[in-house]
Amino acid sequence: MKLLKKIINIYNFFITKLRKSLKSLDLLSDRNKNKYLIAWRKAQGDKTLRLEYSLDKESLVLDAGGYEGQWASDIFSKYCCTIYIFEPIIEFANKIEKRFSKNEKIKVFKFGTSDRTEQARITIDNDGSSVFKKGRKIENAKFVRSVDFMKENDINRIDLLKINIEGGEYSLLEDLINSEFIKKINNIQVQFHDFIPNANERYKKIYHNLKKTHFLTYQYYFVWENWQIKEDML
Repeated sequence: MKLLKKIINIYNFFITKLRKSLKSLDLLSDRNKNKYLIAWRKAQGDKTLRLEYSLDKESLVLDAGGYEGQWASDIFSKYCCTIYIFEPIIEFANKIEKRFSKNEKIKVFKFGTSDRTEQARITIDNDGSSVFKKGRKIENAKFVRSVDFMKENDINRIDLLKINIEGGEYSLLEDLINSEFIKKINNIQVQFHDFIPNANERYKKIYHNLKKTHFLTYQYYFVWENWQIKEDML
């Protein structure tokens, strides 16, 4: 009986810790979102954290969700690395292509990255364009399964993957995790969005799976966060 009681106490202890941990990840209230956004702006994260990496001219950076190409431009100006930009909206992709037309190290792909290859309708709303939003301006866009693209292009190591794809980050990361390609990515800079169904629950699952292979270098919930590969994964 004493042994059984001890086991029950240990079980209850860990269940309590788990519940507290999950509760702390219930982040979708306006209060929490505003708190992290204010902290991000105070840290000037767009000018500091999003650009500070151990990269050089031999590095490979993937930019999922290029929009106008400004982040790619900032990264290239610091490290002169090779950058692949993925942008499914043709108008934006054409502008990025023109912007970097004389730069052989920046390549523009006129499709989005996803967990599957398909054609999908996307609502155009500047940097908030998304397949998960409704709007008047819509076009058909091409999406390619990211894992297949890596295999077809003999990409075995990514130094930095930036993801800002307005809700598509969940399925993309889930596929990268399930395929184990996640182990080949040194840094993952990602912005999660809260307007898709079950966003908080899917975030928690991705969070706990990423902890198996990566660790956080910074985290501003539903603003920006970065995951770096653990040394034993290299």
